[in-house]
Amino acid sequence: MYSHISKSYNELYRDEQLNKLGIIKENIKIIPPLLDVGCGTGISTNFFKIKSVGIDNCKEMIKQGAKNLIYGDAEKLPFKDKSFNTVISVTVFHNIKNMEKALKEMIRVSKNSNICITFLKRSKRLVQFRKLLKKYFNNIKEIEEEKDIIFIPLLC
Repeated sequence: MYSHISKSYNELYRDEQLNKLGIIKENIKIIPPLLDVGCGTGISTNFFKIKSVGIDNCKEMIKQGAKNLIYGDAEKLPFKDKSFNTVISVTVFHNIKNMEKALKEMIRVSKNSNICITFLKRSKRLVQFRKLLKKYFNNIKEIEEEKDIIFIPLLC
């Protein structure tokens, strides 16, 4: 989906991503290792300067980033249960085919439910995503950013 803009992605979206990441950093404790689901070029994967890995299903985007980015699918993460202390996904979920499957995978690989997901406000799937979060979490903190809503959930 993003292969056609992979070479210009950082130039187009870096500042927007950095703004969201700053808000995330202020609102959750980032504990390594970190998993970045839908990492793209790795802006968010490497923002926190800790041990991290990013996964994305666009090979062209991964090629633009660092060595800690791997090709894979959010709906079938290639990691053992409870492998990560922090799991983030920045402006990706509106593009995921099966959001519930991807969310369950993020929960599965999280050691302590330290999860943060940003979701595009203008997406037609936002209402569906909120319902999905409420199915698996309660006490969901929502922070409205310019283009996204940043969701910081706690497991039920």
